Amino acid sequence: MAVDLLDREVYSTGEAARLLGLNINTARRWLDGFSQAGRRYRPVVRIEPTGSDIVTWGEFVELGYLREYRAKRVSLQKLRPAVDRLREELRVAYPLAHARPFIDEYRELVLEIQQETDLDRRLYMVVSRGGQLRLTEPAEAYLEKVEFIGDGAVRFRPAGPSSPVLIDPKVSFGIPQIRGIRTEAIVELFRAKEPIELIAGGFDLPVSDVEAAIRFELDSLAESAA
Repeated sequence: MAVDLLDREVYSTGEAARLLGLNINTARRWLDGFSQAGRRYRPVVRIEPTGSDIVTWGEFVELGYLREYRAKRVSLQKLRPAVDRLREELRVAYPLAHARPFIDEYRELVLEIQQETDLDRRLYMVVSRGGQLRLTEPAEAYLEKVEFIGDGAVRFRPAGPSSPVLIDPKVSFGIPQIRGIRTEAIVELFRAKEPIELIAGGFDLPVSDVEAAIRFELDSLAESAA
């Protein structure tokens, strides 16, 4: 079942951060919280800090959701109360890795939770416009990258829906791949100065797919180091 898949351990924190283009310290703060100036900040993703370096599929998908807000330079600490309420109302461990908060019948609930927890409007998942509840830009960007079966996320396109790069925890142990070819294998040949056309021919891939794999690998490394 897709929901059971969310509990599968798939990555180290460092690998999860790299695949999502996150700084590893940012990923750790979201997973386990942090202390600053004598004050303790609770995790956003985990219910309580565990200190584990292993990231489950559900945690990985939720980190991907939070990254969309991070890209907008929005602080995420105030999101925690809303995530807690979603866990309580939906009775799931990974509310941001579930489809339910984003479908029509649950949007009113999400809007109420946002308002009750005095959430910063920049962190909203849905907004009311013209009498209709609509997804906000970060929520839309997230959903474009995720494929759900039932309630749970089963696959993730880290570079966006137009990219052929796919992450599937049931294929290649969650290593990013294109048509079964690991992107890391493609970029290794590129770094060895192999011509892109030869790489494409060797893997029986279009040149555009090889270029997408190289772009994804280089971009994720650059962003995670920032």
